[in-house]
Amino acid sequence: MSPNEPLVLGIETSCDETGVGIVAGSTLLADAVASSVEEHARFGGVVPEIASRAHVDAMLPTIERACATAGVTLRDLDAIAVTAGPGHAGALLVGTAAAKALALGLGKPLYGVNHLAAHVAVDRLQHGELPPCLALLVSGGHSSLLWVPDITESVESLGATIDDAAGEAFDKVARVLGLGFPGGPLIDAAARTGDPEFVAFPRGLTRGRDLERHRFDFSFSGLKTAVARWVEGRQAAGQPVPVNDVAASFQEAVCDVLVRKAVDACTDRGAETLVLGGGVAANSRLRELAAQRCAQRGITLRVPRPGLCTDNGAMVAALGAASVAAGRPPSHLDFVTDSSMRVTRVSA
Repeated sequence: MSPNEPLVLGIETSCDETGVGIVAGSTLLADAVASSVEEHARFGGVVPEIASRAHVDAMLPTIERACATAGVTLRDLDAIAVTAGPGHAGALLVGTAAAKALALGLGKPLYGVNHLAAHVAVDRLQHGELPPCLALLVSGGHSSLLWVPDITESVESLGATIDDAAGEAFDKVARVLGLGFPGGPLIDAAARTGDPEFVAFPRGLTRGRDLERHRFDFSFSGLKTAVARWVEGRQAAGQPVPVNDVAASFQEAVCDVLVRKAVDACTDRGAETLVLGGGVAANSRLRELAAQRCAQRGITLRVPRPGLCTDNGAMVAALGAASVAAGRPPSHLDFVTDSSMRVTRVSA
């Protein structure tokens, strides 16, 4: 492989997906994912111990599947990359143990990378090298606005959620509406035939002193509670709950706040490019609204296809390959995982 197109295998095990991706520079060769989501559905959320055990069972078959798809052997690799954090502690340990064993056995450099930065770096696989940009990262555990001068070295947090993350709110509202788990795609589907103006749900931290103190922060706890109270009121009055309309109204409130603050942050920083990342970036309304408002402000919007937005090994491989190409030093084999790893720390 050319030094500018390193062949890198990435392993992702921060939550319930066992992801193994292989990239050559910014070209995706394989993206194999084994999910244990069905095992968690009856609990209404991810159970860390079940996820960890599922990763152990899925690791080798998923690595083999990725290599077969890419048409490469493990010895062909230039480097290994793995999620070092943040995420569930036990799940992270499974992935890093596998990556360290591969790196040691094959004599390959190992890059322990930040899961959140990888969600931004995956855009390289669809749109090419990342310029300095503003990133809106939205997932089950995170809702953040990031200034990214160089994805392999420097990420600055401009704002984050002060309570529930957007994805967490989607899951909880889906439960209130009886839609099931995971909530994001179910609410997105229901909202397509609903009225987004049916209920005027609150937009947190967008007015008055709240906006002054938390200009680029997010809050979805109050919105989640407002939906629950509205539904309870309808049920107490013996009235039917128009699930699709409530889903659409809730989704509109979330997407409005996310996009509003993201484009304002772009203007504040003089950023010409906005990148969406994380599982919630697969939401159809978020993508639509971001496209509309970015066009109005003259901002270039970059959004990976939905399959690259959710947790996957390709995003980890993408950040690893970018780090190799940029000449960043690999991680020491004795690095430790960090379940609460800050987004400003790009690598272990």
